[in-house]
Amino acid sequence: MSSVPAQSWDTLGTVARSTEVDRPMYNRSNRKNVIATVDRGNSPTSEAPVQEFPPRVHLNFEGLTRFEVVRDQYKQYGIHFDNAIAVSPSNPAYPAHSNEIVLMGAPKSGFLELTFDRPVQFVAGYVTSSRFTAMSAYNHLGQTITRAELPAANLANSNSSVQPNQQLIVRSPDIHRVTFYAFDGELVVDDISFGY
Repeated sequence: MSSVPAQSWDTLGTVARSTEVDRPMYNRSNRKNVIATVDRGNSPTSEAPVQEFPPRVHLNFEGLTRFEVVRDQYKQYGIHFDNAIAVSPSNPAYPAHSNEIVLMGAPKSGFLELTFDRPVQFVAGYVTSSRFTAMSAYNHLGQTITRAELPAANLANSNSSVQPNQQLIVRSPDIHRVTFYAFDGELVVDDISFGY
């Protein structure tokens, strides 16, 4: 894992410590921000009662193969995906934000979900969509606690007033699940980041 300079994360908010008694605390002695690579099941797992997670994680999708179904490849960072596939967009209307690989909502069009093992404080991602898109955050009860919106389609080379790869961010102290939903459309998400 390589560290990322703190200044590159300024727009993503601050990290608050958990105060709930029933939730294990993360060891925050290692305050590094990390670029998370794909876990192919070769990483050692710890049996220790305190699990270490970095305060901020940026997912690197370049270790994924084209058309790979994405579920638990980043589980070592406490995140799981549903309805996500890794693609290298052949349609220029859906450019990657960085490098080549992005996540697309599939097989169900226009929907992508992230679930966290422990609550996070913020989630951010760069979205390109053919329709209005909502990014919703949910608490442990499944209630919507905050939401960010892409007001219109933002395909590249279109007449949209919104540029492709628009960053959407949700912030709340108790995010357990996040969904991206393009109403009757298609979407890709790149450079997902989150923080504990």
